[in-house]
Amino acid sequence: MSTTYGTFPGARPRRLRTTPAMRRMVAEYRLHPSDLILPAFVREGVSEPVPISAMPGVVQHSRDTLRKAAVEAVAAGVSGIMLFGVPEEAKKDALGTAGTDPDGILQVAIRDVKAEVGDELVIMSDLCLDEFTDHGHCGVVDSEGRVDNDATLERYAEMAQVQADAGVHVVGPSGMMDGQVGVIRDALDQTGHEDVSVLAYTAKYASAFYGPFREAVGSSLQGDRKTYQQDPANLRESMRELALDLEEGADMVMVKPALPYLDVLAKVAEAVDVPVAAYQISGEYAMVEAAAANGWIDRDRAILETLTGIKRAGANMILTYWATEVARKLG
Repeated sequence: MSTTYGTFPGARPRRLRTTPAMRRMVAEYRLHPSDLILPAFVREGVSEPVPISAMPGVVQHSRDTLRKAAVEAVAAGVSGIMLFGVPEEAKKDALGTAGTDPDGILQVAIRDVKAEVGDELVIMSDLCLDEFTDHGHCGVVDSEGRVDNDATLERYAEMAQVQADAGVHVVGPSGMMDGQVGVIRDALDQTGHEDVSVLAYTAKYASAFYGPFREAVGSSLQGDRKTYQQDPANLRESMRELALDLEEGADMVMVKPALPYLDVLAKVAEAVDVPVAAYQISGEYAMVEAAAANGWIDRDRAILETLTGIKRAGANMILTYWATEVARKLG
C-alpha cells in the first residue's frame, strides 16, 4: 500500500532518529558530569565502609573512604558532594547536640573533604537535626511531641555557623521549618560567612520513597514527618514555599524527590532565575537497582533515562547516588 507521508515537508520526524550519530546530533538535552552532585554518608567510629542493604552499591563511609570518594568524584567531573553525618548512637539526644558540636562527625567530614580536594568540589552539607536526635525528628520536640518551629530555627542557626566554620561551601537546610532560610542566611552573614550559599529544600514532600535513606543515616524516627514535610497532593503549596525561600535569600532551590514530582520541578524551574536542583532519592535509586537485579530492566539505560528526564523537567543540578559512575561514563 502506498503512502503520501513523504510528499509533505517535515512529515517524517523518524529521519532524525536513523543512526546513533544523528540522534546525538539533534538531542535537545544532554547530561554532563557537572550537572551531578554526589550524596555521601559518613559514619562515626568505623574504619571500613558499611554497606547499606537497601541501597546496593552505596555505603556509610569511614573518614578515609569518604576522602577517596571525594577524590574520585573530582576525577570524574562531578560538581559537588552533599554530606550527611551518622553519629554514634550514644551521642544522639533530644536536641541533636552532636549536629552543632564543632568536632561532630559532619563537621569533621567537611574538614576532611576540604583538606583533600579544596575548592575542586563544591562541598555541601545537610543542615538538619534528624540524624542527631534520639527521636529522629528534624527539630526540637515540645512536651506534646510536636516539632517546635522557632526553637528548631535557633538550632539551625548554630548548625549553619559550625558547618561554615568547618569550610562548607553550601548549606542545605532540609527540615522544612517555616523561616529556616532567612534565619540561616542571617546567621551566616552575622558570623562572617557571607560567601556560603544556601540551597533551599523548597519542595520536600512527605514521600514513601525515603525508606532506604532512614537506614543510611541510622534514623531513630518513630512515626512520620507529615506535619512539616509537604503533602504529595499539593502543587500550589510548593510555589508558596518557593516565593518565601527566595524572599528569605535562597541562592538555589530544590525539589525532592525527583521522579514523582517532575511536574513540580518543571513549574519551579519556569518560575525562577536561580539554579534549580532535584534530588533523586534513595527509594528511586533502590527501585532501579532492585528491578535490574531481577533482570526486569536494563540498569544502565534506566539510570540515564531517569536522569535525562529530571534534567528535561528543568533541573540544573541533580543529586544522585550514581553521580560518579554516570559522570565517568559521560566523560
